[in-house]
Amino acid sequence: MKIVLKRTDEQVELIKALASKNREVAYDAQVALAEFIGPVLAEVINNAPTVSNLFTSLQFNAEDNPSIPLDLYYDIFDEDYIKVYSQSVAGGLPQNIVQPTASELKIATYRLDSAVAFDKKYAAKSRLDVVSKSFTRVAQEVMLKQERTSANLLMTALATASTGNSATATDNLHVFRSAAANRFVLDDLNKMFTKIKRINSSFVGGTPSGARRGLTDLIVSPEIVEQIRGMAYNPIATKGPDLTSAPAAGDDTFTAPEAVRQELFNSGGLPEFYGVSIMEILELGDGKKFNTIFSSVGGAATTYAAHTVAGGGTTFAQASEQVVVGLDRSRDSLIRAVAVDSDTGSEFNLQADDQYTIRQGKIGYFGALEEGRMVLDTRALIGLIV
Repeated sequence: MKIVLKRTDEQVELIKALASKNREVAYDAQVALAEFIGPVLAEVINNAPTVSNLFTSLQFNAEDNPSIPLDLYYDIFDEDYIKVYSQSVAGGLPQNIVQPTASELKIATYRLDSAVAFDKKYAAKSRLDVVSKSFTRVAQEVMLKQERTSANLLMTALATASTGNSATATDNLHVFRSAAANRFVLDDLNKMFTKIKRINSSFVGGTPSGARRGLTDLIVSPEIVEQIRGMAYNPIATKGPDLTSAPAAGDDTFTAPEAVRQELFNSGGLPEFYGVSIMEILELGDGKKFNTIFSSVGGAATTYAAHTVAGGGTTFAQASEQVVVGLDRSRDSLIRAVAVDSDTGSEFNLQADDQYTIRQGKIGYFGALEEGRMVLDTRALIGLIV
């Protein structure tokens, strides 16, 4: 992700004006550039392919105290008290708040900010590349903070999410184990489809009408994507039906259909698989950052069931196992409340930084956005441990 200023006459003159010896002219140019770039930064941040942008944005006026009527987000026969995961500070440990469904939930918001400065000599020489990279840095810093905050919230909600009334607690958890060790196969994806369907029954316990609630997105590591790509030329299962014996020699019943293999072969980037959008992130995988978060917030202390055996199970081992995260984005569960400036209508407020003196020879900007994230309904989350 990067921001590039086109080398037009107007933009060149504007950048040169930043280094004007007339302080009023220089400051006016600095303010004009901030007003121009601010909405661009907001657009870039909101459209980046990151975990934070899986949340549904709910805009509110910057002077308001935002809240959500919970009864509109839950079915009429749901429990009187529900769990809502949120954070009071950016990157903080998510808290599990028990709220009555017939209540107004006040959204805890926080600021995510960034600041940058560059030498005036670059503006005087019309170095649009330096100015562009400076604003790119601002956007990247804000997105990094959003990603950490979103991952903490998502992994905390997933690690302990539970739905159902089975006598065995592990069977009610939304996370279960893969069919075979160190492998992600179609049987795992098929089981995830079924599991999330059962979790997402209608308020009368039957089939939901209207939207097809089910698995819509997968967040996976590069190693899982590698295994999905491998289905184009490898058997989709290297074990027999009992997952212990090898397939019979010459038996091709364990390969994917030709049409599926051809599609996988042609689309190496894997934007989707079986109608499910694939998001590949480097923070997932054995011993990686989001794996560690999942383990810390509950995975290492929670027993997760095996793929086919009811009951039992083992805890999550972050060094040798990884979690695949599934989402149902048809359900309004992941909410991001974000403040909108009443004057500019932009979510990101970029301003000229006037702390630098003439002797310092610097041009500075600082910007921030105010947001608050929460998971209203954990039934939109499912996980697979590989």
